[in-house]
Amino acid sequence: MKLLFQNLLFQSPLVTLFSLAIILVSLHYGNAVNLPNNETVPAFIAFGDSIVDSGNNNYIINTVFKCNFPPYGKDFGGGNQPTGRFSNGLVPSDIIASKFGVKKLLPAYLDPNLQLQDLLTGVSFASGGAGYDPLTSKSASVISLSDQLNMFKEYKNKIKEAVGEMRMEMIISKSVYIICIGSNDIANTYAQTPYRRVKYDIRSYTDLLASYASNFLQELYGLGARRIGVIGMPNIGCVPSQRTIGGGIERGCSDFENQAARLFNSKLVSKMDAFENKFPEAKLVYLDIYTSLSQLVQNPAKYGFEVADKGCCGTGNIEVSILCNHYSSNICSNPSSYIFWDSYHPTQEAYNLLCAMVFDDKIKDFF
Repeated sequence: MKLLFQNLLFQSPLVTLFSLAIILVSLHYGNAVNLPNNETVPAFIAFGDSIVDSGNNNYIINTVFKCNFPPYGKDFGGGNQPTGRFSNGLVPSDIIASKFGVKKLLPAYLDPNLQLQDLLTGVSFASGGAGYDPLTSKSASVISLSDQLNMFKEYKNKIKEAVGEMRMEMIISKSVYIICIGSNDIANTYAQTPYRRVKYDIRSYTDLLASYASNFLQELYGLGARRIGVIGMPNIGCVPSQRTIGGGIERGCSDFENQAARLFNSKLVSKMDAFENKFPEAKLVYLDIYTSLSQLVQNPAKYGFEVADKGCCGTGNIEVSILCNHYSSNICSNPSSYIFWDSYHPTQEAYNLLCAMVFDDKIKDFF
């Protein structure tokens, strides 16, 4: 550490200032997890959909996929702080950034109040409603994966201007990246609209999604990312909205969406294996959310939950985004007893547990 500080003295004042900031942040949160070989992660970066969107959709004028209003944020910080996170509190992008010892909240890239130190330690480019399929993002008027990559390129230039090319390249190569996306492609674009079903059956559509996923990984790798975690699709058919739409009168899990998710996940793993064989410098980690969420939904009491088939907001059957608002009746008084906050997104309590189940045994695989 002494030698590191001595080396910093020979850099420009601006480089030194922000390099020290990175070190101090790493030291402050360094006890969050035990990383192999005393590694530190300079930044954490998220791409994807509403699961890891920490507020980017707040700044998109034409989309209805927003949640910057009560009761969202009911338990965020001191309470009743809607930030654009699709939950009652933290979302996985925050929780995972903390696990890697980077910071406790991962800000949205489009937040106009971002400081340079925020950029240096990572941001979320994710957009609620987005999908691997460009049609999914276009239909929802949200930020597509290709646009998220373009923002990442812009982000890299900002870092380069602040700390120089060498330091920027170090941050980019040593950072951890998470991709969480795909559920909207199955639940919305394929299951609820005719546009893709005319041309694709579910096998060929999941082939298409896996191809988009592979292309995204290659582009991200080409931009310097090396430590990349990809979260698979969950058991989409068991979220409250899909139970209501496709689960019959008893609102059971919808088999179609679950089968589609399993099919996609198997193809995603094959693509990731092939990618690692082609690019041995990459550390690609598949993160199985399907199994973990299934365990919670099938046996909620075992994990401390009481309600698994309805969201906390309103009736819990269909309310999400603009339908879950401060006029919604029957906001549950104890979200921690619910797996789901609205009809699509888990509560902060469920996210905390899911992130532990999915990530804690996988962290070493990023190094």
